[in-house]
Amino acid sequence: MCSGHAGHAAKMEDVVCGSVSALLQAAWVGLTDVAGVEVTGRRRSGDFEMRWPEAARDRDDVHAIVATAELAVEQIAKQYGTWVRYVREPE
Repeated sequence: MCSGHAGHAAKMEDVVCGSVSALLQAAWVGLTDVAGVEVTGRRRSGDFEMRWPEAARDRDDVHAIVATAELAVEQIAKQYGTWVRYVREPE
């Protein structure tokens, strides 16, 4: 889940917010189009949430897509901690 805007720069010019959004959008596409997993959730400006079936979570391809997105967002949060906060929630 991702909510809010980074506020690093003006809307549509915020590379921090855009980076996180692009990573999450890529994870959604990777899960649906590459791994063939049904993803549900919402994708709105400042509000992004995705869920996928529990049965798919142990698959290597799903794990690779999700772990890559998580690591990338975590690194952005480390670099831009003033504007991005990364919290891993229990499943």
